[in-house]
Amino acid sequence: MFATRFAPSPTGRLHRGHAFSALTAWGAAKEAGGRFVLRIEDIDPTRCRPEFEVGIHEDLTWLGLDWETPVRRQSDHRADYAAAVEALNGRGLLYRCFRTRKEILDAIGDAPHGPAEAARPGPHPADEEARLLAEGRPFAWRLSLDRAKEALGGAAWDALSFVEEGSGPDGETGVIKARPETAGDVVLARKDAGTAYHLAVTHDDALQAISHVIRGRDLFEATHIQRLIQALMGWPEPVYHHHRLLAGPDGRRYAKRDRSVTLAELREGGLTPEGLRTELNL
Repeated sequence: MFATRFAPSPTGRLHRGHAFSALTAWGAAKEAGGRFVLRIEDIDPTRCRPEFEVGIHEDLTWLGLDWETPVRRQSDHRADYAAAVEALNGRGLLYRCFRTRKEILDAIGDAPHGPAEAARPGPHPADEEARLLAEGRPFAWRLSLDRAKEALGGAAWDALSFVEEGSGPDGETGVIKARPETAGDVVLARKDAGTAYHLAVTHDDALQAISHVIRGRDLFEATHIQRLIQALMGWPEPVYHHHRLLAGPDGRRYAKRDRSVTLAELREGGLTPEGLRTELNL
């Protein structure tokens, strides 16, 4: 059965770009007679706020959307993600990384062969790892691409792909060869958040039987590593549809960090849901 989702993080109020993405996914579900899921991706305790989660519900209701209940809040299901991390670690696919974000970023800047090389720092020597653990140093669990390739087998690794019904930043569409190596050894869990985006999103897409992932083109590159995680965990492969990103009059795409005009502000200014849909050509 066709099923898609809108999965915002409550780190700010929604803006036009969010409205476009939510309406696109909701409209596709309605047209297919399928399911539309709202998921709150609130695994980052330093940035997510309850008031922003309330605002998400207010804004989507104002837009006229409806969705399945209960709504899954990722922060309520940390044990699920921890179990997935443990399963991967039990197969020897993860390693502890004690390097800080700053150290990784500095290494990326110095890497002679590009950022992907520096994003594969590899495990620490056994004696160093033992010392750092004894000191109580925080660490992240990273997925080893080398071990993942070995676990899948060369043929399965080479055949890893996804179906794109929209288009990527360079017009990529159709059957796309997955290139997880472009992401490096991604972090799947860390001390502050417990789990990381790539693991949580693929886990929940599988759990909620999402058949079509409809989202912005800015997440196209994330699909490569997410397909690898799905293959390693035996999770279903959804169809992907990456849509265009909306930009303001200055040509910059709408983003929370740039304090884009929010839906709440548009609503207070007298804009109607119908008027916004017309503006968005939906």
